[in-house]
Amino acid sequence: MSALQRFTKGLSEVKADGAIISSQLNIRYLCGFDYTDGYLVIFPDAAYLLADFRYIEAARAKVREFEIIMPEDTMLSEIRSLLSMHGAKTVLIEDGSVTLSDFSKMREKFGGDVTLTTGATEILSEQREIKTESELRAIARAQAVTDAAFEHVLGFITTERTEREVALEIEFFMRSHGAEGVAFDTIAVSGRSSSLPHGIPSDKKLSKGFLTMDFGARVDGYCSDMTRTVIIGKADGEMKKIYGTVLSAQKAALDAICEGISCREADKKARDVIAAAGYGECFGHSLGHGVGLYIHEKPSLSPKAKESSVLRRGNVVTVEPGIYVAGKYGCRIEDMIAIGHDGKVIDFTKSPKELIEI
Repeated sequence: MSALQRFTKGLSEVKADGAIISSQLNIRYLCGFDYTDGYLVIFPDAAYLLADFRYIEAARAKVREFEIIMPEDTMLSEIRSLLSMHGAKTVLIEDGSVTLSDFSKMREKFGGDVTLTTGATEILSEQREIKTESELRAIARAQAVTDAAFEHVLGFITTERTEREVALEIEFFMRSHGAEGVAFDTIAVSGRSSSLPHGIPSDKKLSKGFLTMDFGARVDGYCSDMTRTVIIGKADGEMKKIYGTVLSAQKAALDAICEGISCREADKKARDVIAAAGYGECFGHSLGHGVGLYIHEKPSLSPKAKESSVLRRGNVVTVEPGIYVAGKYGCRIEDMIAIGHDGKVIDFTKSPKELIEI
């Protein structure tokens, strides 16, 4: 069943007459075509892709399940005509991405006969949780590029490099080895800055101590996400303890994760190890998050996850415990895993995790 077929099934289940999809990544997910400034208009028995002159030729060559339309008037006028033609009264929009301004314009253009309501974001978010085999293969390719970048950057790092140079070298390598782009802004922070889980690389030279690098590639639209922490210079006793604790916490979670485990329990496995070592207050984020076309998707491995939230076949999540000592330093180790369609756990991340001193 294609992504479009799954979505139209979801429309029928909530008894909606149609949906308007406007976010770039969800458009790509449903039709396989990556473009901006357009819409998908989907009904239970028909689907349309709206594009302007810049994209129309490419869309007609690539997209199969949708009727391709280049509006003669405005996009919203064309959508209004389609809604009228299909007699659509209740229409879902992407409440997760439609701005208040765009919503107001739609409501004014479509008139009182059409009720715009939330729901498209939730259907798509739930749908994207379960990756197909082809999606898992794309994610594996993205992670392979990311692993190669880590191997490469280990030979690039010296105390004469800046954080920004390290981040740019990682990004350049990924782009030049098959990535269409980065999955998110690369993090490369050292010394005191490593205590910031999402620190921003600066122009300062690498400081002694922990260097945390969090990065990912985007291949065929799909993201990877990996963190490795290395030591600039020699690790002292506390650094070794922190690194070993984080690695043990990750291993505890990875060993426990399986089909059916609750997202809360997976998080707890790692959190308990860190707390037992005396660093419970230094692990303030969730253990992991889903990854796909979006770098952050469902499900979430978190103590705040719903009690009913469990890992299922087709889920892809990160496993990234960390310890951050405010004003001093921090350490995180992150792999990206999946529950395969055979129920087995797949660890996409192949980079080494032993303590590396540079």
